[in-house]
Amino acid sequence: MYVAASAIRPLLQVRAEATVPTRFGEFNMVVFNWVSPEKDQPSDGMGLSPDHVALVKGNLKGKQRVLCRVHSECLTSEVFGSLKCDCKEQLEAAQAEIARVGEGVIIYLRQEGRGIGLANKIRAYQLQAAGHDTVDANRLLDLPDDAREYDAAAAMLGHLGVASIRLMTNNPLKVDAMRQLGVVVDSRARSLIRPNVFSKNYLDAKRQRMNHALPEYDLLEEVC
Repeated sequence: MYVAASAIRPLLQVRAEATVPTRFGEFNMVVFNWVSPEKDQPSDGMGLSPDHVALVKGNLKGKQRVLCRVHSECLTSEVFGSLKCDCKEQLEAAQAEIARVGEGVIIYLRQEGRGIGLANKIRAYQLQAAGHDTVDANRLLDLPDDAREYDAAAAMLGHLGVASIRLMTNNPLKVDAMRQLGVVVDSRARSLIRPNVFSKNYLDAKRQRMNHALPEYDLLEEVC
């Protein structure tokens, strides 16, 4: 259990753990409860959950260069099949790659819509339908470009005893954020998904305005 040195109550608690069979093989699922030290309540009213998940393959204690995806929840794509982003495909690609190499971890953070919550995310979608990109849509709602926090992810990796990681992300700022929290990030592994006709503008905005390391895709996949 991770406990802040100056805190009376633990910030991170293990709530449940079990082996879960998936179509990518068996993973150990660990459910954590995270309470931000800056908030009295675990949620800030935007529908963000205090429960986060580590999907673990192998015994990672003391291991270096562990393949790791720090992934934020995307209900719209992962549950309802929205084609506006590549989140579901990135999550599944991470599971498949971890299964292939035989060990690794997905840290699944319950912070929908880059941390703005589901309702605000759908409001931003409406603005995007009117022609605004993902950055300007958030700003028109007086919301930050990216409100995600990674303290829980760092604490979860600490609980698992991971010595260092290879972080699967296209976002260099996520690498910086994890390092600032004390996580040893040995390297960044790309997570490239070819866009469809609905997600291309979104990914272009992430590359052009949020400095994500994404290529300029010329060909689009057909959407079934």
